[in-house]
Amino acid sequence: MATSSLLLLLADGRFPAGAHAHSGGLEAAVASGRVTDLATLEAFLAGRLATAGLVGAAFAAAAHRAVTSAGSAVRGSTLALLDAELDARTAAPALRTVSRRQGRALLRAGRAIWPQASFDDLPSTPGGPHQPLVLGLLCAAADLSRAETATVAAHWTVTGAASAAVRLLGLDPYQVQALLVGLADLCDGTAAEAARAADDPPERLPAAAAPLADIHAEAHATWEVRLFAS
Repeated sequence: MATSSLLLLLADGRFPAGAHAHSGGLEAAVASGRVTDLATLEAFLAGRLATAGLVGAAFAAAAHRAVTSAGSAVRGSTLALLDAELDARTAAPALRTVSRRQGRALLRAGRAIWPQASFDDLPSTPGGPHQPLVLGLLCAAADLSRAETATVAAHWTVTGAASAAVRLLGLDPYQVQALLVGLADLCDGTAAEAARAADDPPERLPAAAAPLADIHAEAHATWEVRLFAS
């Protein structure tokens, strides 16, 4: 399969990684009245790109670099350090749980699609490895570049929440897609910044935070009735 096709496959919202069950924090933002229409949705998605999108894309690109550039003796230790650094950047316990849950789902898909690839370098952390690290290894198995890896990660940051917005707010899906097209340059810019940052050691990777998103995630985790897992 051509590289371009593999990029589209991994960026497809139908890829079996469990993303459809998550709103990326949008459900809590809608419930709080902070996202009510297309304009506030656009601001929410731009904010995700600048925070969770940049961090996740940088760590995915760094994981890709670790398994394609580092020697076998240091891959495992580098990935373990990346996992610990990403854990430190994820302040909300609920979001750490979500990231590892999605990592397990993504790893299951990766093992089924690329059984010849080795994912044994991923840390055996309780709960599983963080999702961006698994994505980095999957993209490496698919022979995608570091820049393409960051693009997939940034793309995932906004498309899942945008799809959830159609269900949560009853928005016109055509208008939501037009909004995503309008954010394409921002998404590409975020991915490019993340790919460049992947050259830095793990402790110097982006640490952009969104405290309100952390608060919303913790509150959302306590709800007895909710449409999305996060």
